[in-house]
Amino acid sequence: MRLYSVKDVDRKALKGARIAVLGYGSQGRAHALNLKDSGFDVVVGVRKGGTGWKKARRDGLEVAEPAAAAASADLVAMLVPDLAQKSLYQDIRKVLKKGAALLFAHGFNIHFRQVKPRADLDVVLIAPKGPGDLVRRQYQQGRGVPCLIAVAQDATGKAHARALAYAHGIGGTRGGVLETTFAEETETDLFGEQAVLCGGATELVVKGFETLVEAGYQPEVAYYECLHELKLIVDLLHEGGISKMHQFISETAKYGDLTRGPRIIDERVKKQMRKVLKEVQSGKFARQWIKENEGGKANYQKMLAADINRQIEKVGATLRARMPWLNERRA
Repeated sequence: MRLYSVKDVDRKALKGARIAVLGYGSQGRAHALNLKDSGFDVVVGVRKGGTGWKKARRDGLEVAEPAAAAASADLVAMLVPDLAQKSLYQDIRKVLKKGAALLFAHGFNIHFRQVKPRADLDVVLIAPKGPGDLVRRQYQQGRGVPCLIAVAQDATGKAHARALAYAHGIGGTRGGVLETTFAEETETDLFGEQAVLCGGATELVVKGFETLVEAGYQPEVAYYECLHELKLIVDLLHEGGISKMHQFISETAKYGDLTRGPRIIDERVKKQMRKVLKEVQSGKFARQWIKENEGGKANYQKMLAADINRQIEKVGATLRARMPWLNERRA
């Protein structure tokens, strides 16, 4: 394992460099503002007159059309959604400076060869392990979200140093920057989202809620038990791992955890996880998602609508309305 911190940064690597951040969504906004606050020359590349254009200007950032922003930059951060990057790269490919760095926050398009960069470009990865909102908030608090760093193509001999300097600019070196590869980042990220963080966790919550409701318990009580209180456990895990969770839950909860948890998440579940991982590794998931996107995403939209039309969502909306502080806007 190689973990980089502030002391490892070559501050000359991006000295005087112009950075173009293409896209102004969750990660794009956080990266652009953090880099600007770190003293870098930043331009945001977005569609003229669009939501991102207006928001970036309100935030005090320089804006330009993506191709114009990329043409002026020494480092270009591709922070538009995954399946928009292939087309965007084709739009900017010819205008990129020779020896410029092309930076990604997720390895999907490089690993699955949807984007094939010019041979004279540095191709690097800086992947914050948290959403853009957190990347921005922690930077403002003097903290930093840990990042992963990887180099897919080192045309200049400076690719790694430039990527680490970028990570430092968004606050990543405060939390630590861990060496990886595009393949490892992509495959573990997709697996984590599907099996644990998004797919696994939400399905576990929903199935627990449904089990209680079907047994005759009040939906509101089931919501509190299976969804609302999850934040308490996640916060403890985040702060100090499983040991801290055990420290702060009751003896009864611990005994239930140790004796019943393995019955819920058992070897059958792990077997399914292995299948999901193999689909990620083989590219099956990527091909399926790319095909779905190219076909207009009808099946995706149908599944999404069904997912948010569950009883737990309706019950939760009513209960959360009594807790308006849950939706307080963050800068």
